[in-house]
Amino acid sequence: MNNEENIRQQVREKVSLLPDSPGVYQFLNAEGTIIYVGKAKNLKRRVSSYFVSRADHTRKVQVMVRQIADLRHIVVGSEADALLLENNLIKELQPRYNILLKDSKSYPWIVVRNEPFPRIFSTRKFVKDGSAYFGPYSSITMQRAVLELIRGLYPLRTCKLNLSPQAIAKGTYSVCLEYHIGNCRGPCVGLQSEEDYAESIAGAKNILRGDLRPAEEYFTAEMTRLAEGLHFEQAAQAKERLERLKEYSSRSVIVSATLTNLEVVYVLNDERASFCNHMRIVRGAVVHSYTFEMRGRLDESPDELLAFALGQIFAAARDEGTPLPREVIVPMLPDAGLFPTVRFTVPQRGDKLELLRLAEKNCKLARLEKFKQIERTDPDRHTDRIMAQMQKDLRLPVEPRYIECFDNSNIQGTNPVASCVVFRDGRPSKKDYRHFNIKTVVGANDFASMEEVLGRRYGRLLEEGQPLPDLIVIDGGKGQLSFALTALEKLGLRGKVSVVGLAKRMEEVYYPGDPFPHYLDKTGESLRILMHIRDEAHRFGITFHRQKRSINFLKSELEGVPGLGRTSIDRLLKRYRTLARMARTPEAEIAELIGAQRARALRDYLTAKNAAATGKPELAEEPVANSTAE
Repeated sequence: MNNEENIRQQVREKVSLLPDSPGVYQFLNAEGTIIYVGKAKNLKRRVSSYFVSRADHTRKVQVMVRQIADLRHIVVGSEADALLLENNLIKELQPRYNILLKDSKSYPWIVVRNEPFPRIFSTRKFVKDGSAYFGPYSSITMQRAVLELIRGLYPLRTCKLNLSPQAIAKGTYSVCLEYHIGNCRGPCVGLQSEEDYAESIAGAKNILRGDLRPAEEYFTAEMTRLAEGLHFEQAAQAKERLERLKEYSSRSVIVSATLTNLEVVYVLNDERASFCNHMRIVRGAVVHSYTFEMRGRLDESPDELLAFALGQIFAAARDEGTPLPREVIVPMLPDAGLFPTVRFTVPQRGDKLELLRLAEKNCKLARLEKFKQIERTDPDRHTDRIMAQMQKDLRLPVEPRYIECFDNSNIQGTNPVASCVVFRDGRPSKKDYRHFNIKTVVGANDFASMEEVLGRRYGRLLEEGQPLPDLIVIDGGKGQLSFALTALEKLGLRGKVSVVGLAKRMEEVYYPGDPFPHYLDKTGESLRILMHIRDEAHRFGITFHRQKRSINFLKSELEGVPGLGRTSIDRLLKRYRTLARMARTPEAEIAELIGAQRARALRDYLTAKNAAATGKPELAEEPVANSTAE
């Protein structure tokens, strides 16, 4: 038995000795580095599943399992405890194959420092020193508003002095300006007791948790008590603070007057990164909303990402000293044994569903902002992400770096043309666009026209040894797609090039051999690019059709001029393009091109035409642009 087989056997023996209890397990590689941390309701059953050959194991999981050289485990009392411990270990160890949070240290927190006469201030460093942290705040404006409210309600110290009983007893401190203007009550010189200061800190913590009611009740009672005792100046101060509370409360986002206290957790799963939005609702108002990014490593499912997010949120609540919420609105139900004291709700209608949609919107906005930032700072990475997403969404064997799309244009069978537009790396490549005059099809037959155009296009690419596209998009449904496949089959290309049809009415995607349409995410980038290339093909085809129609109209018009033949008409159109330009050109110049007699006949025709157009002494411009046609 070689060393690798010996290590694997030892790991299997450790797995067989695991208990049937909830807990956390750790996988280590040959260097002793922890590469994965996981939680389990049943340690033995969960860990054993990694070492059984299963078809549902992703490639990433298989790669990780091959690196496992040792394992450790920690038994805990419940699955909820396992989830919280797992989150702490992941944040501390940063294992290679775990879901990881994007570094959120740049987001500000509000900290209630663990010290005598605690200070309350903003920080970007989360230090586990027993202090209470609230947040993080995605908006610095909101954080400042909360701090200003607390400082306006409670006279708390802002100095960094050591206010231990021994330091105060020495009598070396003196009051500062904050005391004289009423922002501090002088605990540094013994003018305020720790018990009185602690009451203010408790009120501030309630506000930081989003609960304004205790503070409102306190200042209402204080205002009444002071007024009854004829302390009108102090009563006026209490009234002013109560009005500040009400003003702050009115600025909160009210979502429902019927909802009480609950929280919302929504997870948006993406190919490269996932986002979670956490909202706290207190008395019908959103008092906290925070969106953070998660990075999956083993193709985690949405329910696994949700469990990880819940662990992060509830662990932060525990650090704040906040009890677990009674109800949490989620997009899907987590495991039944997870946090049994919490009621998880998947709403189907009403205000709670609207809250879930609001959380989803916050996640999508965060994702959009991230992708915009990537596009600005790293356009190649942005393109790679989109191409990988399109390959997945459209079930393609390769990334669609080179796409061609075809569209037909005609009006009641007249002037039939087709267009081919080319996208490279998700962007238009206009130098590769092509127009086609339909040559073999009579009348309005889009199906046969599509077969002709594809046969000519890819027959030429094969003859010239040019590369074929990664994806062909046909503007239309099953009918157009079937004729396109016929053309490719005649060239021996069927099955060698991916082809899809995109129907306009419902933006349905059709695949060869599948009679049923498929629907992509309406807000996804894959469908957006498909619609862009389809609309570009339609625009390009319509432009060419109008140009051709205009040329044919002018030819018909000039054919009515006595003495003008096909050669003369072609010369005139090639040089002057419009009747208006011909009318403004001296007769002698036209005579040099087509002869004096024909020039005189054209001049007489144009003069009579202008005279018949009452009020229009000159003909309007009718430009006909050049086009590259095949």
